[in-house]
Amino acid sequence: MKYNQDILIRLFQAYFNARKNKRNKHSQLAFEWQLEEFIFELYDELVSKKYQPGNSICFIVEEPVKREVFAADFRDRIVHHFIYNILSPLAEKIFLYDVYSCRKEKGTLFGVKRAYGHLQSVTSNFKEKAYVLKLDISGYFMNINKQLLFQKAQKLIDTNEINLPIQSNLLKYLVNQNIFHNPTVNCRFQSSKKLWRGLPANKSLFTTQPNCGLPIGNLTSQLYGNLYLNDFDHYVKKELKIKHYGRYVDDFYLMHQDKSILTRAKYQIIERLKQVEKLEVHPNKMYLQKSDNGFSFLGIYLLPHRRYVGSRIKKGLYDSLSGILDATDTENENKEMQRHVSYRGFLKHHNCKKLENTMQLLSAYAKHK
Repeated sequence: MKYNQDILIRLFQAYFNARKNKRNKHSQLAFEWQLEEFIFELYDELVSKKYQPGNSICFIVEEPVKREVFAADFRDRIVHHFIYNILSPLAEKIFLYDVYSCRKEKGTLFGVKRAYGHLQSVTSNFKEKAYVLKLDISGYFMNINKQLLFQKAQKLIDTNEINLPIQSNLLKYLVNQNIFHNPTVNCRFQSSKKLWRGLPANKSLFTTQPNCGLPIGNLTSQLYGNLYLNDFDHYVKKELKIKHYGRYVDDFYLMHQDKSILTRAKYQIIERLKQVEKLEVHPNKMYLQKSDNGFSFLGIYLLPHRRYVGSRIKKGLYDSLSGILDATDTENENKEMQRHVSYRGFLKHHNCKKLENTMQLLSAYAKHK
């Protein structure tokens, strides 16, 4: 049998990407045990278009907020990386600079710094009056329309067909299998079903509308989340003519010196998202206020000349300290210590010297309890 070397190389690369930070997982070890056989078996399924996603593991995470996560089988994660490695460079060409989530050399800290930079710019270094409009999409991932998403992915593939490393019809097939797969079917619960109590209906794939929803936890879901709102991002910049705009997944801001422009933009955005993207703006998360009052973005409160961590990060800091003190074995203590260090990493980038000093003293005490 003659093999397509480019597909094979990309499949092996996807495998190495998928196993990062997963070396001790049972599914990864089982795949690695017969790596060559399983890779060629997966290759045959892909090129013959017989590939079908397997069963997922479903669980609830409580921090930083309660949410539902689906973990795909390891061989499916290889396919996710295979798709991502092809689509992501193409999508990067059309994404706005101020879309921050799950992009190389970007992320939460980059997003916060960019938002602060926009705040500084729109107010002429905090000397002039301006306004900030903050909006949030209700149950974003659970309400993504799969048909609309697939159309956007198809358009991206067709636009770049001449430069694709694999045949466009094969890539479309894989994207179709990925998007329209329903992970709730035959999934294995890793968390007690009692933990789903109190989880809002628009936060779970088990209660989402037909033909809607992407699993949080899949690499491709993060890429699709950016792609799905890409046309909307360009609408805000080009048609609404908002210069100071940024988005992290479903959380976005607009800034302008004229309050009436933002007021009008708010209603235009609500209608646009409803009619075109089939999404709803969260009614309780709409804020239009003076820039002097500051605003929260990605857990950081932004004000003229200063940035503070928000209450969620503070809670995480103190909870992780409690976890260190309450740990009954070295493994849990190290886990909580890593969590605490991760939260403390936020402090050094913002104006939190007093809180940083307090955390330093408390963590030193926790280490020598």
